[in-house]
Amino acid sequence: MGASGGVQANDLTASIDISVLQERLTNMINLEREFNCQNNGRSDTLYLRYKWQPHACNLSRFDGHDFLQRLKGKSIMFVGDSLSRNQWQSLTCMLYTALPSIKYNVSRVGDVSTFTFTDFDVKVMLDRSVYLVDVVRESNGRILKLDSIEGGKLWKGVDMLIFNTWHWWNRRGATQPWDYIQVGQQIYKDMDRVVAFGKALNTWATWVDTNIDPAKTKVFFQGISPSHYNGSTWDEPSAKSCVGQKEPVVGSTYPGGLPSALTVLKKVLGNIKNPVTLLDITNLSLLRKDGHPSIYGLGGRTGMDCSHWCLAGVPDTWNQILYSLILQTFRS
Repeated sequence: MGASGGVQANDLTASIDISVLQERLTNMINLEREFNCQNNGRSDTLYLRYKWQPHACNLSRFDGHDFLQRLKGKSIMFVGDSLSRNQWQSLTCMLYTALPSIKYNVSRVGDVSTFTFTDFDVKVMLDRSVYLVDVVRESNGRILKLDSIEGGKLWKGVDMLIFNTWHWWNRRGATQPWDYIQVGQQIYKDMDRVVAFGKALNTWATWVDTNIDPAKTKVFFQGISPSHYNGSTWDEPSAKSCVGQKEPVVGSTYPGGLPSALTVLKKVLGNIKNPVTLLDITNLSLLRKDGHPSIYGLGGRTGMDCSHWCLAGVPDTWNQILYSLILQTFRS
């Protein structure tokens, strides 16, 4: 049965060690331009300094050497969309910052990128699978198959899997990468996207129950990473995007509430048989309207990115939560 990581209740404090912060910014290896906000011209730095403090427990300080030692000889794979890529890049940078003289190599085969820390034989991988279920090109067009997950063959044999999907489910028009939806033998031109998301998650849950041996593979689900395009959801109606936001939402409750996708996800995780741990990053990330690239991302001043996250930044906290859970799972 899916379980929360137990770190949902929360407080934000601006208390990151500045020397550690500078070290992080210096050691952002292999960082894609869209996440490198400081290099893209963002001059404010307060967003870099916030620390996450749950009410119910203390998050362990991230120890990159201990992380790699615990997972020596093992493989980690992030599976999902560009928010998975955001977290994957965050983790590789955090590990390199901890051991800046460590040997590593980076490779890509198809949709899978692999960052190998060769001194520990630890592979930190990313599989770009934005829906988790399959999109297949057929004679009548590109079909989003909600009950097919052939891509799962790439996930077998991995020691730790961190799944994620949601970011692409509401895409329409030119950015929508499918023409029809298929469930069983039935073809649809479209359907309620939250309903489709739920059907896909149930297919994924069946795959996990059928293919994962919990004694060999630990499974996590990132959660729902929020966007900030509408200031009304954080009680600032005049804000039409996240641009210019330099501080988080005050308090520990987001005025606009939690996204409906999170309810669907938690319902699926509640019914899954194999253990899956939810990182539950949604509420803490909702409060971080200040953490997005905005005009300091891939599109620059002609674009507006209030979906992804600057690095260093919010995904580092997600990985700190992941590390705290690893401490409970993998022996030193």
